[in-house]
Amino acid sequence: MELWNTTLENSFFLIGVLQDSKYPGLICATITFLYLVAVTSNGLLLLLIAMDKRLHVPMYFLLSQLSLMDLLLTTVISPKIFVDYLHGQSIISFSGCGFQMFLLLTIGGAEDILLAFMAYDRYAAIQHPLNYMVFMRPKVCWSMVAISWLLASLNALVHTIYTMHFPFCKTRKISHLLCEIPPLLKLACADTTKYQFLVYVMGVTFLLIPLSAILASYTLVLTAVFHMSSAQGRQKALLTCSSHLTVVVLYYGAVVFMYLLPGAYHSPEQDNIISVFYTIITPTLNPLIYSLRNKDVLGALKKVLGKSLSISKL
Repeated sequence: MELWNTTLENSFFLIGVLQDSKYPGLICATITFLYLVAVTSNGLLLLLIAMDKRLHVPMYFLLSQLSLMDLLLTTVISPKIFVDYLHGQSIISFSGCGFQMFLLLTIGGAEDILLAFMAYDRYAAIQHPLNYMVFMRPKVCWSMVAISWLLASLNALVHTIYTMHFPFCKTRKISHLLCEIPPLLKLACADTTKYQFLVYVMGVTFLLIPLSAILASYTLVLTAVFHMSSAQGRQKALLTCSSHLTVVVLYYGAVVFMYLLPGAYHSPEQDNIISVFYTIITPTLNPLIYSLRNKDVLGALKKVLGKSLSISKL
């Protein structure tokens, strides 16, 4: 099969949810609506945490970083879908494809690691309440965020460079919503077996190791919670932990399906749906999951709204 040069002039055609649907306009409108909700909810959560001093604690600092990552993740995808719909076709340049892949792997990897650090935060708060502010002092919190971004960006850089170095066949249609490793390797005119195995190994490292840490943390946390003498304290701890666990299940479930489940067990159509789920739907749901069940966040929201109403009446 003929090869094509990987220059800036060459482009890929992304065959995603819009092209495969009978109602592309409805899907585009839905994705745009979800994006607006994600931007509003994540932006509002970031604002509340920054403005309310009661939320200047490690748990909400890490939550603000999660909201930032969710905001960036959905921004990488959603606006392009809207623009592509207006143009009537989904084209992305070779360099644009590589850049999109790098951003997705970096933000997704950072969120993956951050969720593990958030589980440790809950462990420290419940198992060691007296020393919590020592274990989670500002320097430690910033180190957690820095480690998340650093490890994720290094992993993303290696995978992006290696994936994009393959010679690609004349057919430039990627049967996917975005530039991710598995669908892109299907276009490679070279043996990618060893690299696919490496991707699987790195997927296990980046997904299952943090997930194992989360499960271990919550095993210890739940054991401690059920031994609490205060019913109110037990209920509050369970509520906080359940919100985080819900986010973990939503995110890890989709990503494990995409990167760890063998390709023979899922179709391109299923991959597109899963990609929409963890790049658009999950970032929309995360701030709602945390805020709607959190009295501190709801209290901060009422406080801000009360100030806004007072100012408007002046």
